Amino acid sequence: MGPVLAAALQLLALTGALALLHIPLGNHMARVYSPGKHLRVEKWIYKAIGADPDAEMTWPAYLRGILAFSAVGVLFLYLLQRLQGVLPGSPGFASVGPAQSFNTAVSFVTNTNWQSYYGEQTMGHVVQTAGLAVQNFVSAAVGMAVAVALVRGFARSRTGELGNFWSDLVRGTVRILVPVAAVGAVVLVACGAVQNFSGIHEVGQFMGGTQQWNGGAVASQEAIKELGTNGGGYFNANSAHPFENPTPFTNLFEIFLILVIPFSLTRTFGVLVGSVRQGYAILATTVTVWLGFTALMMWTEFAHHGPALQAAGGAMEGKEVRFGVGGSSVFAVATTLTSTGAVDSFHSSFTGLGGGITMLSMMLGEIAPGGTGSGLYGILIMAVIAVFIAGLMVGRTPEYLGKKIGGREMKLAACYILVTPALVLVFTAASTALPTPPHSMLNSGAHGFSEVLYAFTSAANNNGSAFAGLNADTDWFNTTTGLAMLLGRFLPMVFVLALAGSLAGQKPVPVTAGTLRTEKPLFTGLLVGAILIITGLTYFPALALGPLAEGLA
Repeated sequence: MGPVLAAALQLLALTGALALLHIPLGNHMARVYSPGKHLRVEKWIYKAIGADPDAEMTWPAYLRGILAFSAVGVLFLYLLQRLQGVLPGSPGFASVGPAQSFNTAVSFVTNTNWQSYYGEQTMGHVVQTAGLAVQNFVSAAVGMAVAVALVRGFARSRTGELGNFWSDLVRGTVRILVPVAAVGAVVLVACGAVQNFSGIHEVGQFMGGTQQWNGGAVASQEAIKELGTNGGGYFNANSAHPFENPTPFTNLFEIFLILVIPFSLTRTFGVLVGSVRQGYAILATTVTVWLGFTALMMWTEFAHHGPALQAAGGAMEGKEVRFGVGGSSVFAVATTLTSTGAVDSFHSSFTGLGGGITMLSMMLGEIAPGGTGSGLYGILIMAVIAVFIAGLMVGRTPEYLGKKIGGREMKLAACYILVTPALVLVFTAASTALPTPPHSMLNSGAHGFSEVLYAFTSAANNNGSAFAGLNADTDWFNTTTGLAMLLGRFLPMVFVLALAGSLAGQKPVPVTAGTLRTEKPLFTGLLVGAILIITGLTYFPALALGPLAEGLA
């Protein structure tokens, strides 16, 4: 079997598995976020945090809950790293420095999981399990809660209430993320991923010396790392490490975990707004972009030239031989089209155009299917913009799901799509113009510029993957990427929740002969076009200086 056919079969199997779970998981999540009785363990949690899960919140109250919870998370994780040197279960690791502690705390709380450190040499078992793994669960649950709040804005009318943040947070964690991650962890352990609290061992011989390996609760963290579209690896090599991702099957399974909730949330959206066909229209948009980018990535990586690349079966530099070009390409697109950031190969070693595809995937806003929760609210914002464009073309007030898209709604949507590009481009420009930051670049020219552009694209979009080659463990990059992660996570949430509150306060608009049918293929095509055109107009000059210049050289 040739490598191209093997890659196509992997993609087919992955698509089938996602389709199989789309309806049951989507329906389950719709039930979770609908009114109903609280589980006993949930009642204990509400009592412990002093929250009333049945009190409805307006969008400012919902936002205050998110910001307060996230601020406590940042502070706790920062202090946990600073005190690591005196904590038990830390294999002798020293406390983490202030700049890196800040960067890492912000990174995991914002669901970015950007890592400017060597995981197996920096973070002990306590920080990994009690700090980083916990944030993998709750940061994903926060994203899902914001997405559901926006959906309620479309579904409700003549009210300013969007539900209860604490109830959405706890239910999403207890009823969705924990059980699915537990099953995923068992599968990974059964397939060879490690799960222990082992110390440091010296093994084998390597160039005249020994290698040091340490274990950890890897499989459990790996499962939620992918399921919650987090991406932070227990080891520096991330999902290229055999302890995290031992076989081609686990590689495909991890891609499945990355995509299953974001794709299924489109079904949840359709059920909650009372029209599953609207959910299928959003699903069709995300699938079209995902399959298109995956095919394009495979083409760039398989279109090898020269006898060495032909003998290897593709551009194999930076890729694991057990996954090959096909598995690495599917993983790279899945992790950058979502907010995952996990890698099973090193994107800096991809072809020039292949590296550009990973960047463009993040620049889309990670909405195909996007992060856990963040992908859904991101593509709904793009849907609002698409119906506005359609309204301009026909001279009619735009409507979406029975709600008018007026001046206030469009201002909020415009602010949402402008925040992230502003962060990416401003921080990239500053890092290349100032005298000191360029010293962190391993390469010069177009590839060096791509390293910096990728770093801030990843940070501001809360992805967390790195292009490799950039030494980001400096005060400048720890601070600026930390700021990009904070602003890139919470400023868009402000606009999303404000939009949800505005929509929920409206009364429904009746469907007429002139209403744009947003469940039809025509709207899907319009939405795909709007996504690609808006992103292209925003980022093309930066891409032309980096990956396009390298790929066309």
